[in-house]
Parts: sequence; C-alpha cells; structure tokens
Amino acid sequence: MKFVDSVEIRAIAGSGGNGAVAFLREKFVPFGGPSGGDGGKGGDVVLETDPGKSSLLDLTHEKVLRGTAGENGQGKDCYGRAGKPYVCRVPVGTQVFDALTGELVADLSRDDARFVAAAGGRGGRGNIHFATATDRAPRRAEPGQPGQERALRLELKVMADVGLLGFPNVGKSTFIRACSGARPKVADYPFTTLIPHLGVVRLDDERSFVLADIPGLIPGAADGAGLGVRFLKHVERTRALLHLVTVDPGEDRDPVADHARLMRELRRFDPALAKRPQIVAMSKGDLPDVQEAYRRVKPLFAKKKIRLRLLSAATHEGVAAVLADLAKLVEKERALQKRARPADRPSRARGPKGA
Repeated sequence: MKFVDSVEIRAIAGSGGNGAVAFLREKFVPFGGPSGGDGGKGGDVVLETDPGKSSLLDLTHEKVLRGTAGENGQGKDCYGRAGKPYVCRVPVGTQVFDALTGELVADLSRDDARFVAAAGGRGGRGNIHFATATDRAPRRAEPGQPGQERALRLELKVMADVGLLGFPNVGKSTFIRACSGARPKVADYPFTTLIPHLGVVRLDDERSFVLADIPGLIPGAADGAGLGVRFLKHVERTRALLHLVTVDPGEDRDPVADHARLMRELRRFDPALAKRPQIVAMSKGDLPDVQEAYRRVKPLFAKKKIRLRLLSAATHEGVAAVLADLAKLVEKERALQKRARPADRPSRARGPKGA
C-alpha cells in the first residue's frame, strides 16, 4: 500500500435548514395560530481516529469532505431533520493544521480522538417563535445559517515508542525484521527503506513496545537533503531512540563521526528530540571488521559517556540485551508521562469555536 503522510483537504459542513412560515388549519380549531417549525442543523465534518489505518492515502482521492444540509422546517410544528455528519476516519497520530495560517488546530494522538473539522450551520427558527401579544400571526422566519468551510492540512506522525535511526546501509531494516513482525525491504544499496515501518517488539506477555524504522539519514537531512525532514518528523513522538552505527570499508564509515553527525541533524531539526533517552549500538557484529572496529571505538564513545553496544541481527547476538534496555527506557518514560498528566482519561480534540 502506498504511504501518504501529508494531504490538504477542504471541509465543508452542511447548511442549516430554513424555518417555516405556516399556520394551523384544522377543523374545529379556528385561528390556530403560527405552526412553522425550525430548520434542521447542518451536518458537521468530523475526523475520528481509526487504529486500523496507517496512511492518509484515502484522502488523496477525496479532497473535499461535505456534510449534508439540514431539512427545512414544515407546518404543524414539524422541525426539519438535522443533516447527516460526514465522519472521516484517519490514522492515530494525525495532526490537523489550518492550511491558511499554519496553526495546529488538533492533534489526534489517541485511539478515540474526535475533532469537528467544520461545524454545520444552525437551522433557522420558524414563525412559532415570533408570536407575541401584539403580533399573533407573524409572517416571518429565519433562514438557515451556512455551514463552516475550512481549508486544512493533515499530517501523519506515526505513533511509536522507539525510533530507529542511522545512516543508509547500517542494518536498520535487518534489525527490525529480526526483532518484530515487520518486513521492510532489505538490499545492499542505500535508501532501501523509503517509508517508515512499524514493528511490535514483544519481550514477554507483559512487556512490549512499538519500534519505528525510518529511511536512512544523510548529512543535511534537517535541511531536506536525502529524504530530509519528511520522515524525521515520525520520530518526534517516540519515547526513546536507538542509534545504529557500523563500519563499511566500501563507504568509509566512521562510527564516531557518524554518531556526531546524526546528533547534529537531530539538534537542528528539534533540540528536544536530541535530548531523548537513547541507546547507541554497532550493528553487523558478526563481521570481523566490525568486531575489530568495536574494540577500537568503544573507548572513544566512553569518553562521551556513551555505552556502545555490539549486536548482530543476522545471528541475534546482543539483540535481546539491547531490546531489554530499550524496554526499560520506554517503561520509565511511560511512567513519567503518566504522572505528568493531571487526569488519566482520554482527551478529545475540541472543534472550532461555535461548534
């Protein structure tokens, strides 16, 4: 399935129905008086999260979302039926921006999040509301109000606990295949991964976390080089990071320099992201060249107060220990975030003013 993480849409809510001007005409009821009912409210345009969705692909084919109009009021005090809302399901982690101002108006980061993107117009009042002691037969009613219309930009940031980072060909895809059910493409050329991949890492019946593999970074990624910030944003929500470094004689890779470049790109993109708890590991640990380089660069990382791990996704050596340490970081961050929330209940995104 094609991965789409950004799309622009127009949300057009339904207009309210018009109020009716009518008078009661029944046998044995002389001078029945006004009986025009109210118009129905227009249908809202609503965005709801769906845990089963992982892309905004559906919205590339349907750029305009419309709620239906409310029915007009009728005689005999009959009110018009409200318009049917348009409910659009989006992936968890979708952010909603005003396309004109760039303002973030909703962050749908929970499974049950709901946001009224455009509010339906109010129905007009019928003439039953305008009868007074001096005007017992009012011949006026209100028209329905138009529905709200908004230009919005939706951006998806995947929901994962751990972000997997590294330069191209360091073995990120092989690692996520080795520890989860994700099956990204693996090949011996750069940028094999072109879209983020999510994998559930299950250590036992009680401990699990979601791991996100994003396309490989290169120097200048924060400025748009390579696949740039388009995919860096997908690790903004993570609780911890796993940096993979390695040596490759063909590409003249330097693990220490690579890690420094990677941290520089993270700081340029988002300083808070660079301060996220992290683990640094050297991949492809089954290769003799990597083992020799590991012994050489481990003290250099230690000088930076970084404990360098060695792992091999091919033989699974060292993988379990790294996953266990990642699980501890995730559990610690979950506990901190839970204590920081004033109330442990799902929050719902609010709709626009007047909704």
